[in-house]
Amino acid sequence: MIVKAIKTRPLIPPKDDLLSVIKESFFKFKLKEKSVIVVTSKVVSIWQGRCIKIDDKVNKDELIKKEADFYIGRDKKSLNSVMLTIKDNLLIPTSGIDESNAKGYYILWPEKTFSSAKKIYGFIKKEYKLKKFGVIISDSHTTPLRTGIMGIGLAYYGFYPLRDYRGKKDIFGRELKMSQTNIVDSLAATAVYMMGEGAEQTPIAVMEDVGNIEFKISNINKPDPLKINIDEDIYSPLLRSVKWQKGR
Repeated sequence: MIVKAIKTRPLIPPKDDLLSVIKESFFKFKLKEKSVIVVTSKVVSIWQGRCIKIDDKVNKDELIKKEADFYIGRDKKSLNSVMLTIKDNLLIPTSGIDESNAKGYYILWPEKTFSSAKKIYGFIKKEYKLKKFGVIISDSHTTPLRTGIMGIGLAYYGFYPLRDYRGKKDIFGRELKMSQTNIVDSLAATAVYMMGEGAEQTPIAVMEDVGNIEFKISNINKPDPLKINIDEDIYSPLLRSVKWQKGR
């Protein structure tokens, strides 16, 4: 697999045109069939105008509560006190609101991420005449009990998100009963690593020669196969042990 981070001009909050930036940045770059294009959620949010100026009138905690589906209030005694939230069926700090590379704005998570991925897919298909490829909208994400951040996929379009091993056998003939590879987050983690977290100015990555992926038109009106109900999650005892408050 080949992963290339694409340098672009800065997208400027509170609103900028992502599609024109894609077109400018791919001017001398030939996209190949069966590629996956990964776009960081921050530039999607700026494209949507999901930016709020940081000033004394804006209370960040109230903004987090408003954006969250569920939240836990800050623990003032904690050394690294943040508001933990669930948003769009993902466990994420601060509802995904970010201040880095934001030019004095709070950058909210994009709305209707699957529709946005479909729109980016349609633009690339029309502009570059591709038939089989995929799009991922990514973000950075923390893992409990691990230092550092890595990539995660918020939405995708153009391919099936899982590789299913259930019913197949391992090297010793044991039948696998639960194993499914999460393709979206696996690719997002690699792409985000290449794009960087600082001043690299590379909010897009192109992944070529991605093996074992089924390219197909996604149906955004059907339930996402990646999402799992909290009661069916293996971490359910932990997630259910805290008193979540409903966001707004």
